[in-house]
Amino acid sequence: MAGADKLLEDVGGIALLRDRAQAALAACPRVCVALPVAARARLAALSGLPVAVVEVPDAAEGMAAALRAGALAAGAQPGLLVMLGDMPEITAADLRRLISAFDGESIIRAASADGVPGHPVIFPADCLPAFADLTGDRGARDILAAHKHRIKLMPLEGIRALVDLDTPEAWAAWRAKRKNPPD
Repeated sequence: MAGADKLLEDVGGIALLRDRAQAALAACPRVCVALPVAARARLAALSGLPVAVVEVPDAAEGMAAALRAGALAAGAQPGLLVMLGDMPEITAADLRRLISAFDGESIIRAASADGVPGHPVIFPADCLPAFADLTGDRGARDILAAHKHRIKLMPLEGIRALVDLDTPEAWAAWRAKRKNPPD
C-alpha cells in the first residue's frame, strides 16, 4: 500500500475498518476485531462502536496470528465468522445470509456468483482448536483443506466475495469502477 494503511482507506466517508465493523455489527450479536498492539489509528477508526478489540502481539507473523487470536477470543461459541477487513463490498445482508445458512456442522464459505470460493467464511466450533496451529500468512487454508468435504459454498452477488483490495492500484481501479459502473 506504499506506506498507507488499507484499513483506513476512505469508503463512503469513513475508514474501511469502521465500515466493515458496522456491517458486521448489523449482522452479528458479537463482533471482535483483531488488531496489532498499539494500532492507534485503527482503534480511533473504531471509536464508539460496540466491538471487542482483540490485541494481536505477534501480528508481524501474518494473518495466522490474527486468526489464532480471534478464535481464542470466540470462546464457547457455535462458530466463528471470519471476515477480512479489506473486502469493502461485503454487505450486512451478505453476512446475515451466510449466518442463516450456518448449521453448526458445515463450513459456510462465501463465493462469487459463478461459484469461485472467497470470503467471509464461517467455521463451526469443532474447527476452532485447529486455529491454534496456524502459522504465517496463509490464513486458514489448511483448515479448509482438511475439512473440504464440509464446505458449503454460498454464492453472493457478482464478485464481491472476491474483491480484496491490497494495493493503491487496486483501490484506484475499484474507486473508478464505482464512479463509472458498467451498463
